[in-house]
Amino acid sequence: MNSICVYCGSALGVDPAFQDEAIIAGNLIAKQGLTLVYGGGKVGLMGAVADAALAAGGKVVGVMPADLVNQEIGHKGLTELKIVNSMHERKWAMAELSDGFLCLPGGPGTFEEIFEQWTWALLGFHAKPCGFVNVGGYYDPLRSTVQQMADKGFLAQKYVDMLIYADTTAAALQAFGSYVAPAPKWGVAPVEQRY
Repeated sequence: MNSICVYCGSALGVDPAFQDEAIIAGNLIAKQGLTLVYGGGKVGLMGAVADAALAAGGKVVGVMPADLVNQEIGHKGLTELKIVNSMHERKWAMAELSDGFLCLPGGPGTFEEIFEQWTWALLGFHAKPCGFVNVGGYYDPLRSTVQQMADKGFLAQKYVDMLIYADTTAAALQAFGSYVAPAPKWGVAPVEQRY
């Protein structure tokens, strides 16, 4: 594993533990020699994780649509800021650059991004881990909702179980290291296939 994509909020949230864990995440990713790939923002948890990785001497690659850069929320101190044309292009580029997807607390954009990667994983378009750092139980309701998908017959249990939940970034990254992807849902896309 060479790079980790982190999805997280463009706000800090109300619990200081959210920002604390973002700082820990950025520091840990850098200290493990991994490249941080993220949405390129200087604000909220996004800015916190990037600043921490940079402060620890890490490589940080941001990916951001030009419209957002033009609104001056792009981080100017990154190793590299890739400017793209759309949110779809942003997500594709972040996925291509990353070997795993880690979700810190965030809002609808954070949820949408990790759910897309999870969907691609269960379809077998990639075999990369998807995980949540469950700071203060933030993802407990989501975890229950995902389990309900299986309980109500909309999802096989193995695709619920493929998601990693951990209380800390350190535990999530450790789980990423031993992750084995399940067989894809329809059996048509080999897990080696890259998008």
